[in-house]
Amino acid sequence: MADVKFEDLIGTGAHFGHVTRKWHPNYKPYILMEKNGVHIINLQETVNAMNKAINFIKDVVTKNGEILFVGTKKQARDIVQEEADRCRMFYIVERWLGGTLTNFSTIKKSIKRLKLLEKEGSSLYNSTITKKETQMLNRERIKLADQHRGIKDMRRLPDAVIVVDANYEETAIKEAKSLDIPVVAIVDTNTDPLIIDYPIPANDDSIRTIQLIMSSFSDIINQVKGFEKDKPDVDGAPSDDAKEAVDTGSVQASEEEE
Repeated sequence: MADVKFEDLIGTGAHFGHVTRKWHPNYKPYILMEKNGVHIINLQETVNAMNKAINFIKDVVTKNGEILFVGTKKQARDIVQEEADRCRMFYIVERWLGGTLTNFSTIKKSIKRLKLLEKEGSSLYNSTITKKETQMLNRERIKLADQHRGIKDMRRLPDAVIVVDANYEETAIKEAKSLDIPVVAIVDTNTDPLIIDYPIPANDDSIRTIQLIMSSFSDIINQVKGFEKDKPDVDGAPSDDAKEAVDTGSVQASEEEE
């Protein structure tokens, strides 16, 4: 199901923010308390934010809009690629190339070059080129395939961008904002939520939290488009006393202090 419940979130550790010294002042409305030097996120705000974001994504897809998933940090790559593939949307999980959105015409030329390199019997590989030139073309093909593997068939700018870790994907968000492309993003306590159109306050370092949130977006897209609703299970279902984690459990920061 696309709906995200309080119990699901707390079971994944979505409420653990960063150490208090790293917080962003604009995040204050989403903070429930401070415990053991760590900010605890108000998960009721997360549920409300998810509902708004899901309704927005549903509206975009209903109008045949296209979504770009972005998650280049290590914890997010596999999840983002899997969920984007599952709902037949585009994704970027390798390094964000500057100008991917703001200079999309150049990106399209690069993708066209990639498709030419991948085409069987391409004129690039004629009988007159040397072995060294062939090796250079193969290296170029591999590099471009790695850079563009999630957007190779993206013919126009996306109608919305879904981001894991708004702080980490700062460049992607700036490009989207400059083009008035709405951004949905997981926002941890160290990030300004005001720069995001649909901020989702949550622990952006938790693999299970990322899985839960990204799969919810994939679910709603599949639901609107009528695709199959198969989805991977989120490991670690919350126990009966999961709600007590904030008050009685040991608090873990979402990242180690440097």
